[in-house]
Amino acid sequence: MRDSVTDERTDVVATRDGYDAMAERYVAFVEGLMDRQPFDRAMLRVFADVVRGPVVEVGCGPGRITAHLDALGVEISGIDLSPEMIRLARTAYPGLSFGVAAMEDLDLPDGSLGGIVAWYSIIHTPPEHVPAILSKFARALTEGGHLLLAFQTVDEPVTVIAREHTVARAYWWSVPGLEEVLRDNGFSTVARMARAADPDEKGPQGYLLATKAR
Repeated sequence: MRDSVTDERTDVVATRDGYDAMAERYVAFVEGLMDRQPFDRAMLRVFADVVRGPVVEVGCGPGRITAHLDALGVEISGIDLSPEMIRLARTAYPGLSFGVAAMEDLDLPDGSLGGIVAWYSIIHTPPEHVPAILSKFARALTEGGHLLLAFQTVDEPVTVIAREHTVARAYWWSVPGLEEVLRDNGFSTVARMARAADPDEKGPQGYLLATKAR
């Protein structure tokens, strides 16, 4: 009997299998990337400064963002749907806690977290499933808890567009469009940022810091 969204949805299975297959190459690709990403560091620093209480990085991959936030003093653990990514995260950062789980199956007590980080981890989720995930995030956060999102964004006057991706189809959100979905599912925006693409990126990047609405 199927007992999770991971077992049921083909997009989740494709994402899991794709990242399992490319896990070693992905680690090599992101090595040293944080040193070249001042905007990423800035958003993560702000999140670390404002968040209170335990944090979960959802879609943590090989653990580099989890480890970065841990170094900034955040009480954090990570989950990812890819067992191979989690194996690599545990190998690289044995002092941190990582587990295999999909964000669609996130099952945490209500109000148990001070923060959630979803760093480029909703990009493969079809837009119609994003509201349910954000609602789960809101329930898991304490009142006033923080959510940090990073994602590829679009300049066009649209909410979201589908793009091809090495692993699975990706969805690029406009910053205002994703803000609206956040508002409809229990969040208020604290800060927003969009930046131009770096030479090795296919398009502009977006960041949203939101808090659970009171």
